[in-house]
Amino acid sequence: MDDPRRRIRPFRDADEPAVVAVWHRSGLAAYPYLPTWQALTLEHARRVFHEVIRANCAIWVGTLDEDIVAYLAMNGSYLDRLYVDPSEWRKGWGTRCINLAKMLSPQGLELHTHQANLAARALYEKHGFKAVTFGISPPPESAPDVEYHWRP
Repeated sequence: MDDPRRRIRPFRDADEPAVVAVWHRSGLAAYPYLPTWQALTLEHARRVFHEVIRANCAIWVGTLDEDIVAYLAMNGSYLDRLYVDPSEWRKGWGTRCINLAKMLSPQGLELHTHQANLAARALYEKHGFKAVTFGISPPPESAPDVEYHWRP
C-alpha cells in the first residue's frame, strides 16, 4: 500500500529553492569522484537549474509531508535528471520517479548516468533499462558515462 505522506506532483514556481537544495545535496553525496560536482556551489546550482534545467524540462517533485525530497526532470522521452535527497535514499523515490517517467513516455525512455554511479545504474537496470553506449560526458565533467534506453 502506498504511503499517503509520499507524493509526486508537478513542479511549482515556489519549489525552485527546495529542488535546487535537494539537487545540490544529492549530487555532492552521489559524486565524490567528480571534482566539478564537489566544487559546485549552491549559487551556481541555482543558476544552472533556472537557466538550463527549468528552461528545457518538465519537472515533478517528490514530497514527504509536503517537504520536497526528490525531483524528476524530463525533456520529451529523455530522463534528464532524477535526484533524491540523501536522507531519503533507498526509500522508493527512484522507483516512483521511474514509474512516472514510464507513464509519461510509454513508447520508451533514454538517459545518461556516470559509469561510476553504481547505485543509479542498478536502479535503472532493475527497471528494465539497457546500457546501449559507453562514452564520456560533455564538459565540464568529461567523465565516463553510460547511455541507457528503456523500451516497453
